[in-house]
Amino acid sequence: MNHDENPKEISISDYDYPLPDACIAKHPLAQRDACRLLVRDADGAVSDRVFSELPSLLPADSVLVYNNTRVINARLRMHKDSGALIEIFCLEPVAPSDYALAFASRECCSWSCFVGNSKRWKQGPLEQRVTVGAESTVFRAERGGRIGNAFEVRFSWDNPALTFASIIGAIGEIPIPPYLNRSTEESDTTDYQTVFGRIDGSVAAPTAGLHFTDSVLEAIEARGIPRLEVTLHVGAGTFQPVKSDAVGEHEMHSEFIAVDRDMIAALASESRRVVAVGTTSVRTLESLYHIGCLMAQGRWSGEVPQWYAYSSDHPDLPVEEALHTIVRTLDAAGESTLVGATRIIIAPGYRYRVVQGMVTNFHQPRSTLLLLVSAFIGPSWRALYDHALSVPYRFLSYGDACLLLR
Repeated sequence: MNHDENPKEISISDYDYPLPDACIAKHPLAQRDACRLLVRDADGAVSDRVFSELPSLLPADSVLVYNNTRVINARLRMHKDSGALIEIFCLEPVAPSDYALAFASRECCSWSCFVGNSKRWKQGPLEQRVTVGAESTVFRAERGGRIGNAFEVRFSWDNPALTFASIIGAIGEIPIPPYLNRSTEESDTTDYQTVFGRIDGSVAAPTAGLHFTDSVLEAIEARGIPRLEVTLHVGAGTFQPVKSDAVGEHEMHSEFIAVDRDMIAALASESRRVVAVGTTSVRTLESLYHIGCLMAQGRWSGEVPQWYAYSSDHPDLPVEEALHTIVRTLDAAGESTLVGATRIIIAPGYRYRVVQGMVTNFHQPRSTLLLLVSAFIGPSWRALYDHALSVPYRFLSYGDACLLLR
């Protein structure tokens, strides 16, 4: 594949910018769709609008694709008998490894977890009485071995009337982003969920979706713009800074994706412009293309490798062919949903295949998400961000939005 830039040689310091704390939104606006919307047209023209205007700003021939994931109460605070506080942050299920099965577990399950104050919890179970409605149980957590920089934690309880989902729903907390520098509040329970989220599994919200309201969705539908869903469960790695200066030394996190066969078939036969809601939808849609290419090569093993999109042996298939390859593979296996994972890194030098527009928030300096935006609109990202800071727009998860078109 030919690229103007080798993404491995990019210096992340070139994607730094000053972000005053005053520009970081600590809470969302009371009316979600009243936030600012910075629009960059396909010709590069920039305008300041309001998010409620989005339906009229989308190209008439577009299709909107959003992430239907829901944020789980992933942060659990438990105490040892000594009183020491141990914080357990659930990342992804280990046994069973399927998200739906893990949430439906009625006796035990294991998760990969970050453990705060882990030096104080070497062995022995943590126990907590949990009451959900009329049901009660003793909920136990036991620390196992390391999984990368996390630990395997086995959870168990003795009341089969309760699922793991119901238990963490009762005692867990919504894990708001660390850069908000505040504790989770009751309002975050609803503020940090999208109106279309329905599949549990994320530990961070697909934040571009937070601006949508039922009235915005109705106005989009009234314009005849179809909506399609994908699922990408956002991992804690989304907040992971690029610590090395060279992007090639940064290891991307893996994230779970699930996409219905019929959605992929519709996308393959759709002649409309694809507008993705959020970087998670962007990563999922672009990963679909590369999954099709891997399948065509007989190399699909369940995860899109970080640098596959830039490799010299990439088959460079037409988008429709790659997507139809997925559909044929699913049909041959008698499966209705594509399930896998992606480590794809989208940085300058990347060639977008599926996405032609995106709704996204303003991202942290020196982040892989900023690289993704730059890969989409080029060096003009800096002028765009300079303008947003001068207005000023509100930045990061609870901040304002952009509509970027090509």
